[in-house]
Amino acid sequence: MLVTNHVLAGALVGLAAPGPVTAFVGGVASHFALDVVPHWGDRPIDEVMPIAMADGLTGLGVIAVVWRSTPPGRRLRVLAGMAGASVPDLDKPGTVFLGASPFPRFVDDFHARIQTRESSARMPQELLVGVGTAAVLALVLRRVRR
Repeated sequence: MLVTNHVLAGALVGLAAPGPVTAFVGGVASHFALDVVPHWGDRPIDEVMPIAMADGLTGLGVIAVVWRSTPPGRRLRVLAGMAGASVPDLDKPGTVFLGASPFPRFVDDFHARIQTRESSARMPQELLVGVGTAAVLALVLRRVRR
């Protein structure tokens, strides 16, 4: 799953959570729930890297836009939800850039084990999930700003 989609889902979790700790934990849970769903992937790292870098930068941009669009009283929990939803994927840049995942092996094994239905043909699905989640998030943010 693209990290941008995880960020968008984490923002929704943060909006629904009563506080930042539950938002972070809920964001992590949403990450693993989304990774169980069949999604784009299963490509060699050298093929994935340009997409991963663009996706990571897009995800950072989404974090900034969502932060700015969120009412101040809800920003911390929304940021916590987005962080929680993103953090499980730190295994990839950790491995590529630092030579090791920041997580214990059992976490990496679990994360890999739940992503058994990745396919390089599912990018259209990834984009649709992102657009749909962004639309829902925009509607929810509009409502909470009233």
